[in-house]
Amino acid sequence: MAVPADQAEAAAFLAGLTGEGVAETHISAIYLGPDEALKLKKAVDIGFLDFTRLAERERLIRREHALNAPHAPGLYLGVEPITRGPDGALRLGGEGEAVEWVLRMRRLPPEAFLGDGPLDPALLDPMADAVVALHAAAPHEEGNGDMTRVITGNRDAGLAAGLPRERVLEWERAALAAHAALVPWLAARAAAGFRRRCHGDLHLGNLCLIEGQPRPFDALEFDEALATIDVGYDLAFLLMDLVARHGRAPANRVLNRYLARTGDVALVRGLPLWLSLRAFIRAHVTARVGQDGMPLLNAAASYLDPAPPPRLVAIGGLQGTGKSVLARDLAPDLGAAPGAVLLRSDEIRKRRAGVLPETRLPGSAYAPEESQAVFAELNDLARIALDAGHSVIADAVFQRALERDTLAAVCAHFHGIWLEAPLDILRRRVAARTGDASDATIPVLEAAALRETGPIAWARINAMAAPEPVARKILDLPPLTSP
Repeated sequence: MAVPADQAEAAAFLAGLTGEGVAETHISAIYLGPDEALKLKKAVDIGFLDFTRLAERERLIRREHALNAPHAPGLYLGVEPITRGPDGALRLGGEGEAVEWVLRMRRLPPEAFLGDGPLDPALLDPMADAVVALHAAAPHEEGNGDMTRVITGNRDAGLAAGLPRERVLEWERAALAAHAALVPWLAARAAAGFRRRCHGDLHLGNLCLIEGQPRPFDALEFDEALATIDVGYDLAFLLMDLVARHGRAPANRVLNRYLARTGDVALVRGLPLWLSLRAFIRAHVTARVGQDGMPLLNAAASYLDPAPPPRLVAIGGLQGTGKSVLARDLAPDLGAAPGAVLLRSDEIRKRRAGVLPETRLPGSAYAPEESQAVFAELNDLARIALDAGHSVIADAVFQRALERDTLAAVCAHFHGIWLEAPLDILRRRVAARTGDASDATIPVLEAAALRETGPIAWARINAMAAPEPVARKILDLPPLTSP
């Protein structure tokens, strides 16, 4: 969509001022300079937004700056008017009547944007951390969490975009049925503070690297209702986009980092509907610009398909046996999208202490009463996820028979896996650890190795001989395929 004719003078001025081209969407034009970019909102009315009035463009540009600047430090530089000087020429800033408004932004290199190209796995945890920070700062909003209008509004948008009518109506029926089952739960979530003024458009294309760290930008500014949502629905856009572009594994990693940081395991109950809605939105947006929206429409339908009964998998063994690596490798393929919830005792302990997973804790954090509380919370979170229809992998040493037996009683579909390796190998692994949630040291490992475990009925796997294929066979999961 071209810049409207009544903005042509301002557009030409900005193009001449910046000099390095323009990037356009259907609602904005971003004029690129050597170090900065100037964003102009197009004076368009496309139904769900109306930018035709100058005062509204000013209001929303200021709102965009206020929403995004705190979470993308150094990217948003301010709001400037385009004014007409005494000589009749346009200028940026200065006195005089504003004829247009622009958002000044720092220009980032193309590789700073995460929407296209390969994705560095090292960015996944920081990406989730950025979303955690965004949601922690988001103001709570009242409401009942009802999403009926979101579903029916997207039905209309899908039909208008030319998606197959019967497929759209079939999706709507399934989405409304899923929503009806969630109404009391959504209301309870809203009352508990999970309904907030979120980003609203949190896909990969709206994440960028600033000083090497993922940062959200371009939050939805033109419709407060569309952005005042459950934090889980906000997160779901990123998860859906990760699945669509890169597969379930990175989406599972981001989900589980978010859950490890927040403890909000209950949100997985809403994921089938939320992922479906986000895929459907992307389907009709894709179709509207003349591209094939059917893969995303198919994905939207598949998220609402009945999931297999959830399973609980426990992975135990001494420190250094590779429990967490195995758990992360198995999780994407276990259960409903984007895979199993990971409950790691080390991460639960860190969250209870109010610190990042990688922060080392003093020995007092490992007192027997605190360890009992950690395992009690692990069991409670497992029940929450399983009751929501989501599979779980629990990752802990599980050296005490009571811990193993109590967890096994949580779910009828239980599988226990015990990893084993020679002590000298485990010493080397523990000594080499960095940046991990585990605080285990060689003395801690050696003390654990002397502790009596009692009979272990779980499937024993040699951790030195490619444990993942064996675990996949035990769990009847598909073998890994080459990327």
